[in-house]
Amino acid sequence: MQRNPLTYEHVQPEKVGNTRRVLISEMSGRSNVLAKLEHRYPALRDPALVAKILEDIVARENQGYSYEAADGSFDLLVRRHLGAWRPAFKLDYYRVHGLGTAGEGTDVVEATLKLQVGDEQRLCAAEGNGPVDALSHALMQALTPAFPVLRQVQLTDYKVRVVNSADGTSARVRVLIQFHYDHRDFSTIGVHENVIEASWRALVEAIEYVLLSEEERSKH
Repeated sequence: MQRNPLTYEHVQPEKVGNTRRVLISEMSGRSNVLAKLEHRYPALRDPALVAKILEDIVARENQGYSYEAADGSFDLLVRRHLGAWRPAFKLDYYRVHGLGTAGEGTDVVEATLKLQVGDEQRLCAAEGNGPVDALSHALMQALTPAFPVLRQVQLTDYKVRVVNSADGTSARVRVLIQFHYDHRDFSTIGVHENVIEASWRALVEAIEYVLLSEEERSKH
């Protein structure tokens, strides 16, 4: 397709208001990775570095990750290999527990987390309709004072899929979360045996992706 797009496309995507998307999976080759990186990192042509990125993708997808739809997580993976990533905060712990309700109302869940942002330590608690919603509220409450741009981030979709169903209740789960930010959508992914931990990882990747994107945009 790189040599002759007409072998796969009957019309140019730009003519119908679309863009070409290159999917990344464990079946991808070097040319797939290069095509995916071309838009954001056109100068990246080091064969050894591309090989390491591809090796990392294969290893993670064998663990249950899937980067076909998780463009935000894929971008972070590349940034880690480029040395262009640093954590926005350090987590001490998080805790999630149900509160219950008096009557037939919706059960409320409370999330508490303690983290370090720069030199400041923050302890925040928030309620939500479920553990992921509560964690998301607590995380935003803790980070928004330091990073006001996070107020623009909206969670728009949440999907859970069992990776290895043969393992029963101890199976790993894949959480894919879609967000809306800066007039566009992006997704991040988390994988773990615990669905709350998998969700937490996807939430954190979304925060990291937005902050790095904002930092990059402010430089131009």
